Amino acid sequence: MSAFSEISKIQYEGPESTDLLSYRWYNAEEVIEGKTMQDHLRLSVVYWHTFRGTGLDPFGAPTMVRPWDDGSESVENACNRARVAFEFMEKLGVPFYAFHDRDVAPEGASLAESHANLDAVCAVLKEEQQRTGIKLLWGTANLFSNPRYMHGASTSCNADAFAYGAAQVKKCLEVTLELGGENYVFWGGREGYQTLYNTDIKREIDHMGQFMNMAVDYANKIGFEGTFLIEPKPKEPTKHQYDSDVAACINFLRSYGLMERFKLNIETNHATLAGHTMMHELDYAGAQDMLGSIDANTGDLLLGWDTDQFLTDNYVATQIMLVLLKYGGLTSGGVNFDAKVRRESFEPIDLFHAHVGGIDCFARGLRIAAAIRADGKLNQFVTDRYDSWDTGVGADIEANNHDFESLEAYMLEQGEITANVSGRQEMVENLINQYM
Repeated sequence: MSAFSEISKIQYEGPESTDLLSYRWYNAEEVIEGKTMQDHLRLSVVYWHTFRGTGLDPFGAPTMVRPWDDGSESVENACNRARVAFEFMEKLGVPFYAFHDRDVAPEGASLAESHANLDAVCAVLKEEQQRTGIKLLWGTANLFSNPRYMHGASTSCNADAFAYGAAQVKKCLEVTLELGGENYVFWGGREGYQTLYNTDIKREIDHMGQFMNMAVDYANKIGFEGTFLIEPKPKEPTKHQYDSDVAACINFLRSYGLMERFKLNIETNHATLAGHTMMHELDYAGAQDMLGSIDANTGDLLLGWDTDQFLTDNYVATQIMLVLLKYGGLTSGGVNFDAKVRRESFEPIDLFHAHVGGIDCFARGLRIAAAIRADGKLNQFVTDRYDSWDTGVGADIEANNHDFESLEAYMLEQGEITANVSGRQEMVENLINQYM
């Protein structure tokens, strides 16, 4: 029985279309810079917001109307929900999805029961994947919702919480492998602190490093070859999270010998909370060869929390795609819609409007970014701006042929630096506007 019988499969109709349930910019098979749009974007629907979101907020009860969900935490309901999820993704035409273990299967009265519940739903997910061809972008374990993780999981002051988290990740890794997941994500929702008065930072971060290395060891043991991804976020629910931004995550990974197996899953709203732009976070990660995947959403700049809205800003989407194309695009990662419909948008059809709009926004950003790159004016300007490093003393510095003494001798002879040239910020911003 169809949960969305009134909705046809979403089709590409082109920029002139006025049908709000069609793609105006996303043409899956269209080739841009040698790859199809589908391969560039690797679109993914998230299970938690899309199929488990209720509209609950701190000030009000759930609002979402989900006729296929009986509201129970039964395995039967979870299996039915999984089938509905795949119908939804089929009609959107997206190739991937992502989940937390506790999104897809209810937590049981014991760890053993939770494992069994996950196995039961995993069987349905596998059937649906085989039926539709939709793949698992990544799996992850929810190590933040249950009260046992009030002090964190890998960073908890309670060693038993660490052990329970390890057992949960072990199982989730097994399920991710079973479902052919291309990545596995760590988001440290409670891996941080509320106050330093009661916190041993070094001990907690050391434990987190130990936990991640255990995960790598077990992945190697069972043959999981996917990429591990860490997702930066500075705060919420903790006051300060150890995976606060891209730079902090890279420093952590280097410190604990994890660089070879890990990359980063970077989210727009989390970048905002960290006081950065998404473009900054992506470019910094790309420069360190740590760009793995993105969570596609945005936040409300007037609100200081993680609102997880669908991105509809073509400028931001263009900035994202410019950086992704610059570094060769996404490999095992994807454009993962970690976004939720607003509490007031409570009908099932709103899920389609939200995803269609978000997909089209990224598709348009890809088109604009490719046009900017093809024109070459922006790239040429940047190349010319740094031309002092291509010859003479600049080239010698980059080749490590100078030290402080030789550079002092050079400047004593030179007398003064060559004249600076304008950065032309306003010009390059105007240039970008020509494509919008």
